[in-house]
Amino acid sequence: MHRNDELYQFLLKKTWQLTEDWYANLDKSESGGIYTSDDPAVIEGVKKQNHEFHKQFCEVFNKDEETFFNDFENWIVKVAQDEDHLRTPLQLILHEFFRTQGQYLDLIDEFIEMNNGQYDYSQISRWHRIVVRTFGEVVTWFTEEYNNHSQKRLEAQQDLILELSSPVISLTNDIALLPLVGDIDTARAKSMLENTLQQCNKLGVNQLFLDLSGVVMIDTMVAHQLFQLIEALSLIGVKTTISGLRPEIAQTAVQLGLSFDSVSIKSTLSSAIKSANLIPS
Repeated sequence: MHRNDELYQFLLKKTWQLTEDWYANLDKSESGGIYTSDDPAVIEGVKKQNHEFHKQFCEVFNKDEETFFNDFENWIVKVAQDEDHLRTPLQLILHEFFRTQGQYLDLIDEFIEMNNGQYDYSQISRWHRIVVRTFGEVVTWFTEEYNNHSQKRLEAQQDLILELSSPVISLTNDIALLPLVGDIDTARAKSMLENTLQQCNKLGVNQLFLDLSGVVMIDTMVAHQLFQLIEALSLIGVKTTISGLRPEIAQTAVQLGLSFDSVSIKSTLSSAIKSANLIPS
């Protein structure tokens, strides 16, 4: 047998022991994350993931490097995108990776003691370097996948928040209301333009009440984008009525040279709705 084959077979027989020892010595005092769960299903799942890691990692002493990493990819991507792991602080996950690295270094030492005198220093050193180098590459790869998926999830959540922050509310079959509340920055204004056009088109709206009474301040860039929204709505056949326009916002619009000619202006949302005969005057 090749020397790597002997070590490979030794490690392969230890995979479940590695998992059980790892979980038994897991620090469960850290708050939050997958490692502190007392749910039997979660515990069983994390043990299975850990055991699968060991089955994959042992192959570093059995396969060529390219095949090894190609086969490892599924485990890395799957665990990096796992919801329980995504709720676990990354530093805790990395701590467990390096604790597992220590398990392998200890097992190699155990294997060497069992085969007293059979392996020279260069061979032992090579095995240690393989473990440390491979763990470094696996951890780096995992971290990249974890961060990429976390970023995508964050962006999706932000997109949802932006969409919910500019809801088009149907009042009748063809009349709708867009109430804006809070600060409007450039990103929100851009999202609002896209979402409002899509929602008005989807709902078959031909008149939109744009209520700004809940908006305290708008900068020049956002004011310009709001009027771009009004112009875009007119292009798809939607007439816009603005209500609750604060003096400072009107002043900003005038300074920008933005025209109110094509827009109906009402002092309050109530008066805007009354003008459409939706409620008695």
